[in-house]
Amino acid sequence: MSGKAEATFPGENGKIAYANYGGKNGIYTINPNGGGRAKVTRGDEPSYSPNGKRIAFTASDGHDAEIYTINVGGGGKAKVTNNNTDDGSPSYSPDGKKIAYVGYEGNDPETDTDTEIYTIKVGGGASFQVTHNDTFDFSPSYSPDGKKIAYDSYDGHDGEIYTINPDGTDKFNVTDNNKEDYDPDYSPNGKKIAYTGVDGPYYAVDSEIYTINVGGGGEFKVTSNGKDDEDPSYSPDGNKIAYTGYKRFGTSDDEDFDHEIYTINVGGGGKSQVTDTKYYASDPSWGSRP
Repeated sequence: MSGKAEATFPGENGKIAYANYGGKNGIYTINPNGGGRAKVTRGDEPSYSPNGKRIAFTASDGHDAEIYTINVGGGGKAKVTNNNTDDGSPSYSPDGKKIAYVGYEGNDPETDTDTEIYTIKVGGGASFQVTHNDTFDFSPSYSPDGKKIAYDSYDGHDGEIYTINPDGTDKFNVTDNNKEDYDPDYSPNGKKIAYTGVDGPYYAVDSEIYTINVGGGGEFKVTSNGKDDEDPSYSPDGNKIAYTGYKRFGTSDDEDFDHEIYTINVGGGGKSQVTDTKYYASDPSWGSRP
């Protein structure tokens, strides 16, 4: 399961924020047509605010990973979480006042055995623990009305998509199958959830982008191209999905390390490549036009 998260809110389509790895590490914004690329800051896991003016992201404070926010043009950087454990995968609430995120029990995401979903005010302060599953909970995404948070969690067999009230009540299992499902993102109208689905154990076979009704059912496969696609993010107008497209590691194909951001119509088709880093771009978050 992934730690990535964000949320898409209704509005006019703006830029796409993403994390770039390699020689030019950091968070960038770019127009959906691939123009206007600009660096925002160092960090990863970007998530646009509802008004498109700020970005929440994850970065190290020198000791562990914390949540920060920053203006989309850079500047105005503010630290949101401040503790002795790793925090990541921020997602703004639709009123812009809170951020949902993943909290680790320690400061090593590779070995931690318990991650939970928390919320915190954008100005910092005390956090609230939403989930209490004693397992891996990742990728929170607020619903557009703020009444639910979608996330992925290990059910004892594989990863599934769930929704829950921000106060920790009314947990609901959206997907329930024998494959890994992760990286949920609410549609701007709140009726669908886009997610990554794998037909087998995590990273065992091809991963693709799917959508499903928030109440379960109506699963639709958006991408189908024989290579891994993940990290879906709806466009603010709800007509497209941005995602990370790449080939799995562990093969002889040199393009394995070329992970790029793409967009596609929610009904499939109309695929377009946005970035051309020739290395590794991931974690897209499609923002509204300010």
